[in-house]
Amino acid sequence: MKVAIMGYGTIGSGVAEILEVNKEVVAKRSGEPLELKYVLDLRDFEGDPIADKIVHDYKIIAEDPEVSIVVETMGGVEPAYTFVKAMLEAGKHVTTSNKALVADKGAELIEIARHNRVNFMFEASVGGGIPIIRPLQKCLTGDVIEEIAGIVNGTTNYMMTKMTQEGSEFDDVLKDAQAKGYAEKDPTADIEGYDACRKIAILTSLVSGQQVDFEDIPTEGISHISATDIKYAKAMGRNIKLLATSKAQDGSYVARVAPYLLTANHPLYNVNDVFNAIFVHGNMLGDAMFYGSGAGKLPTASAVVGDMVETARHIDKNIFLEWKKEKLTLADAGQQVNSFFVRSSASKADIEKVFGQVAYVDASVADEIGFVTSAMTENDYAAKAAELGNVKQMIRMGA
Repeated sequence: MKVAIMGYGTIGSGVAEILEVNKEVVAKRSGEPLELKYVLDLRDFEGDPIADKIVHDYKIIAEDPEVSIVVETMGGVEPAYTFVKAMLEAGKHVTTSNKALVADKGAELIEIARHNRVNFMFEASVGGGIPIIRPLQKCLTGDVIEEIAGIVNGTTNYMMTKMTQEGSEFDDVLKDAQAKGYAEKDPTADIEGYDACRKIAILTSLVSGQQVDFEDIPTEGISHISATDIKYAKAMGRNIKLLATSKAQDGSYVARVAPYLLTANHPLYNVNDVFNAIFVHGNMLGDAMFYGSGAGKLPTASAVVGDMVETARHIDKNIFLEWKKEKLTLADAGQQVNSFFVRSSASKADIEKVFGQVAYVDASVADEIGFVTSAMTENDYAAKAAELGNVKQMIRMGA
């Protein structure tokens, strides 16, 4: 069976490596060998083992009837969307690791694939090497998924782990992450939570069966977290983690990306460094957690090849995925209930006048007071914080 890769960067080259190193295992599990025929890229890669397979025009792949499966690892929405759509319309199966493409165009591409009796698969777009999409679509189809909470970005999790262990400031840890290749030169998508937002949008779309637009999800990153926040977290016996969450509420889901202060009993408390984990609660299953390498060349490529094998087993069949283009109206995030950790330069008298009874946190920080509010809605907190003024920081409390 002939296959092609579009985009020979980190993940694309990883896919080619796995197809070569594990070719016998892949052939056995696919039912026949998967032979790489083309690699689409702007560059030529002279001296690379795949140099003779390089093409620069996607139409060569689309118009070759021998090619059955195409891998997209280019990143971004365009030109990836144009290329993938052309492959599906040409009757070729496509698997991708591209979260931006899936979050933005997933429902449409699934529909195009179904119309052309092929498959559009994207296991690697959310958890890297962690299997989550296929379990949701196959193993948990008898469940109503009531909650998803995940650490789904390895860069930010590495940074929060480093800050917690060393008490370092954000800027110093970011430089370290960039030096080690964990953070991009422009780290905005990671540190501001946009990457995690797209991933929880994809998961919420899958469990709801409708399109969830990532622009509708309230999103905070970790760029405002400081070493002082870590002091308070340690005083409370908690860890700060950037979570992507989605919870059933009012007949829909309420989704959010934000830092949370987790207790030692929380299943995500000990997920450290570049590892990712996704916690799922189903109405019949109860609790389950998927843990592993959430990013990196070979873990992510492994998930892509897993999709290729699954596709090869269903080469003449469309695997049904419920994800309609009809947009899901998310529940009001302002009505979500939480307790909030707050740092303020206001007096205790003013704090209690506005927030009522609170729990104070002593982290030996001068000229400010740290406290935890009672449970209240996001809207109520925002109103009270505006009334109090002098708020230096707010982090939500996790279980």
